[in-house]
Formats: sequence, structure tokens, C-alpha cells
Amino acid sequence: MKIEKIIFATGNEGKMREVRMILSDLGVEVLSLKEAGIEAHAEENGKTFEENAVIKASEIMRQCGEIVLADDSGLEVDALNKEPGIYSARYMGYDTSYHVKNQNLIDRLEGKKGSERSARFVCAIAAALPDGRIRTTRGTMEGEIGYEERGENGFGYDPIFYLPEYGCYSGELSLEVKNELSHRGKALRLMKEELRKLKEERQ
Repeated sequence: MKIEKIIFATGNEGKMREVRMILSDLGVEVLSLKEAGIEAHAEENGKTFEENAVIKASEIMRQCGEIVLADDSGLEVDALNKEPGIYSARYMGYDTSYHVKNQNLIDRLEGKKGSERSARFVCAIAAALPDGRIRTTRGTMEGEIGYEERGENGFGYDPIFYLPEYGCYSGELSLEVKNELSHRGKALRLMKEELRKLKEERQ
């Protein structure tokens, strides 16, 4: 299958840098929605990260007729019944700052220690192909909710996500290390293998 162009359904420049870095050796042009001149809004009403990613990728693929990748990701906190989960971006309202959201999660875990604060970042990526086929991959990064915000290198919930194995917060990781460890990095590398298989298909 000939793949010359992929559209990644985001307008987030930080995410696009990560995506391009990981997919760079595929030999395919990777465009953001803005670069592709697409204005799209899909109603993400799925019950799982995968369902939301598929909804987004399929809707935009229908509009442009190209291969579209879309991701849905979030934070699951075990002690809070896996909240905020698929509602991570909407948690406490879209316009609420992550500083406020992060503090709320820390406050709700008051009195809990170590593994009682277990959490994970989850990312599902969907590829919608013009022939109607769908591929999905999932990556996770396990850790704990810290007791304070730390680090300037991340965004969202990164400053409160502690990695016991590395003795630091996700917000303190360099971009290279984060790509290696992160939920999105893992899901993207798995998706890259799926795309490679598609490229190798006989015409």
C-alpha cells in the first residue's frame, strides 16, 4: 500500500513534535490538521480511549480522504475509580487550569501513600484508512500521583505524575526520555509498526 501522507488529528504543536520525531523514519509526510487546512470537530462520545480515537480519526478521514491518525489519552487514578480517565481534558471543566486540576487530585488522595497513589497515563491511537479499515494501538506509563507539582518540561498532569522507578516526575523528563517512556510514545511506536505493515502490502 502506498503511503505518502498522514494527517495527525491535533493542533497541539508539542504533540506534533513528538509524533514527527517517532514517525520520522517511516518516510511519510506527517501533517497537523492546521497544516492540512482541515477544521474538524468530532463528538468524542465513546466509552473508552480507543472508541474516542476511532471516532475522531474516522470523522476526519471522511472529510479529507487521507490516512488519519488520532489519539485519545488521559490519566487513570486507581484510588479514585480510575478518574479522570476519558474525561481527563474535561475534568473540572475545559477552562479550568491544570494547576487547579492537579491540586484537586492531590487533595483527594490525602492520607494515601506509595502504591495507594498508583496511577497511569493511557494513550490509544487509531488509524482510519480510506478503504474503511481501522487500526488501534494502546500504550501506558505506570506511576503514582505525587504530593506536589514539579518540573517544567511537561504539560497537563505531567507535573504531579511521579515515576518511582526513575525517582522523578514526568514533568522533569527531557523530551527524548519522555518519548521513550511515555504512553503516547509507546502507542505511536506500535502504530508505526502497523503503518509499516500497511506500506509493505502488495498493491
